[in-house]
Amino acid sequence: MNQQAANLATATLRGPRRQAPLALVTGGKGGVGKSTLVANVGLALAGRGLRVLAVDLDFGLANLQVLLRRDPARNQEDWFCGRAQLRECLCTVEPGLDLLPASSGELEMARPDSSRRRRLLEGLAELSVDYDLILADSAAGIGPDVLGFAIEADHVLVVTTPDPAALTDAYGLIKAFDAAAREARLELPTPEVLVNMAGDPQEAQRVSDRLTAVCQRFLARRPRVLGHLPRGREVVAGSARQEPFVRSAPSSAVARALETITLRYERLARAVVRP
Repeated sequence: MNQQAANLATATLRGPRRQAPLALVTGGKGGVGKSTLVANVGLALAGRGLRVLAVDLDFGLANLQVLLRRDPARNQEDWFCGRAQLRECLCTVEPGLDLLPASSGELEMARPDSSRRRRLLEGLAELSVDYDLILADSAAGIGPDVLGFAIEADHVLVVTTPDPAALTDAYGLIKAFDAAAREARLELPTPEVLVNMAGDPQEAQRVSDRLTAVCQRFLARRPRVLGHLPRGREVVAGSARQEPFVRSAPSSAVARALETITLRYERLARAVVRP
């Protein structure tokens, strides 16, 4: 794992400078709510007047277009295969929010590929001139693509839940990220953490305290806890209707809690000094 992490770092940290920060949302385990978070934060930021590009980086099983109720004519596979320009693969969700969709069920796209990763990073750098923030939804786990994009990102958010398996996998992801940084002798900020689907604030605090303690003990890293989102029927109901909860239930507890996360990304976007 350590050698693989080092190879990932040297393979990705050569891309061109972006005009907008790349914020990666990831998680060690599937089903923790990464894609739902990206969809809702993207819409919330667009509502605040920011220009956001949501990018689906789960090349094998894309979800963002489903959550955002879009049926794009083209996706990243068309660009990689030379059938379309990258800008032709963009689809508008609403004013201020565009989506760069991935493909789904294509085995070749699901295979890790460092050259494809570098090419996409170069493409995102070209697109970044039109946006304030690039908000990327990664695949789950600690595969080469996940770690490769995490190393390249300006901000990494690890999403977990109170589920013990999700918490264990979140630590595993931060540990793998730390290994990549150490092997490549890179000074990279520790990923931030979000506790999703918390039963109450006390449960969220227990989860975040446990994860922070183990990271500090074994990795000498202390991840910043960005906050938590409560478990709510609005999330499940909205997903079933392909309607993000910031639209279907804007006054709900989960939508109100999302404001803290949205503000963090807004500050990240507005902190960039453009040439």
